[in-house]
Amino acid sequence: MIGAGKIKQYSNILEKPLSKGKQEVSLSAFAFLFSELVQYNQAQVDNIAELERRLEDAGYAVGARVLELLCHRDKGNRRETRLLGILSFVHSTVWKVLFGKVADSLEKGTEHEDEYMISEKDLLVNKFISVPKDMGTFNCGAFVAGIVRGVLDGAGFPAVVTAHFVPMEGLQRPRTTILIKFAEEVLQREARLG
Repeated sequence: MIGAGKIKQYSNILEKPLSKGKQEVSLSAFAFLFSELVQYNQAQVDNIAELERRLEDAGYAVGARVLELLCHRDKGNRRETRLLGILSFVHSTVWKVLFGKVADSLEKGTEHEDEYMISEKDLLVNKFISVPKDMGTFNCGAFVAGIVRGVLDGAGFPAVVTAHFVPMEGLQRPRTTILIKFAEEVLQREARLG
């Protein structure tokens, strides 16, 4: 057996392969860093809409990088070309990598053809956040909406992605719904592909 028991040494970190590695981050470390991100951006803005926009922009950068990593690692540099394929990829693969589980539901909007919703009963970014009364409509899910928008834009599916609270009977906290409204060009391309 040639090379049995030897560990390959890399002279440069760039030569190391992109293995799956350890995929978990300490929940307390994430909560602390995310809290700092929210507090930093809160000090920079005057209203809730601007704060949510800044969180969405931060999430967009994360989403673009997550797409590149997952396409390289899991799909052999191939990307989804169909609408339902990319939605399934976000709902299952991306969600599992980011939050450790598949999203609770993926639904098509009933009122508009171009709308889809990803719902989560207890979204991680809203789990440890207590919103002051003066910021009543603030939703940290804007960060996750930015991640989803970054993944979709990077894959060639431009969309407007927003986060909303939806009250649920029997639940103390409302569930978070990520609303995805695709651009007209995406629907036209999907119709051409059949």
